[in-house]
Amino acid sequence: MALTGIQIFKLLPKTNCKECGVPTCLAFAMNLASSKAELDSCPYVSDEAREQLAEAAAPPIRPVVIGKGVRKLTVGGETVLYRHEKTFFNPTAFAGLLPSDISVVDAEAKLKVWNAIQFERVGLNLRPELVALKDVNGDKAAFAALAKQVAETSEFNLVLMTEDAAVMAAAVEACGFKRPLLYAATEANADAMGKLAKDNDLPLAVKADSIDGVIALTEKLTAMGLKDLVIDSGARDLKPALADLVGMRRSALKDGNRSVGFPTIVFPCEMASNLEMEGLIAAMFIAKYGSIVVLSDLTTEVMFPLLLERLNIFTDPQRPMTVTEGIFEIGNPDENSPVLVTTNFALTYFIVSGEIEASRVPAWLLIKDSEGLSVLTAWAAGKFGGDDVGAFVKKSGIADKVKTRELIIPGYAAAIAGDVEEELSGWTVTVGPREAAHIAGFLKARQ
Repeated sequence: MALTGIQIFKLLPKTNCKECGVPTCLAFAMNLASSKAELDSCPYVSDEAREQLAEAAAPPIRPVVIGKGVRKLTVGGETVLYRHEKTFFNPTAFAGLLPSDISVVDAEAKLKVWNAIQFERVGLNLRPELVALKDVNGDKAAFAALAKQVAETSEFNLVLMTEDAAVMAAAVEACGFKRPLLYAATEANADAMGKLAKDNDLPLAVKADSIDGVIALTEKLTAMGLKDLVIDSGARDLKPALADLVGMRRSALKDGNRSVGFPTIVFPCEMASNLEMEGLIAAMFIAKYGSIVVLSDLTTEVMFPLLLERLNIFTDPQRPMTVTEGIFEIGNPDENSPVLVTTNFALTYFIVSGEIEASRVPAWLLIKDSEGLSVLTAWAAGKFGGDDVGAFVKKSGIADKVKTRELIIPGYAAAIAGDVEEELSGWTVTVGPREAAHIAGFLKARQ
């Protein structure tokens, strides 16, 4: 943020009305300065002050919304160069490339395969979000028909790729309701593409042969009233493409250069001769600093590691990864299966559930919200105490699923056994192994 907390405070009404959720205007100003509050939370700020504060509060890289529906996404909006400084906010989006001369049947088959690429991880559904339609022959009817097919028969959102404004206009008419990204405005067609994007309120990508060319285009388009822009520096060799992305990110964040303060789009599909190399290049751009990555195809073996990398990089390093609190069935348990409980730290869940699966003993695993802390840490912090665990087991509904009244707690939380038994009348509490590696043997021996 360009303004300090004190500078923001001077622009606020100073009524200390508390309607923003904090006791004083100074506290609200400090929260606004550290991006912990939204300007709209203050109902009494003047229009003049709001305009100044909104400009100051805007992230150095503008967030741009692409698409509608379940796969609507936001790209950009970043505020730091390195995730350990704060966090990265809006994950890199993945797009698969479809040429406009593909048949209807082949397109349908391709979309069906791509739509099946999804993976469950720590309670999240990981999948690609976009289809990039590339005009290969200037046939606006074919391009528009393909755009309509993708928009109406799939959940994917679209990137429309053509430099012919007439072809683009036909596709926008067919799928504009999906809020596609228009790619791309160049020096030759900027006026026509800019007007098309503005008239239809759609995001627009710009493409040039250099950073100076990009700046000229973004300044021209923003002067036309366009704000939702995406940048392609035009580089198709790995080293200059990386240099462009890093340079633009640094210029926007460190120098306040609004002309390059937009999300980016990169094309590994035009930088490699095979999909495996595309995947390696895409992996680099997830970290440095591709907002949209376009691949020639979407396959399980390439997408799975890329989606996991994206998840790891765009997870707040200051907040542990967690799983949802609740009951997890492992191995089709029945009413006589054992019941175990642990914390919602993602690593704890994966290790414990994996060991239970390895034992081949069907079991119920209760996951209690511990704010992402491991068992020993949560117990020490008072977030995995006997009373809390007992109350959680009661409200979880596990008693309706099992006849057994035995709860197995982690060995590192043995000290809470008595308190859990007091809270859970009629239940027996058994202290399980300290180390997850011993769970399989423990369950087999009990069986």
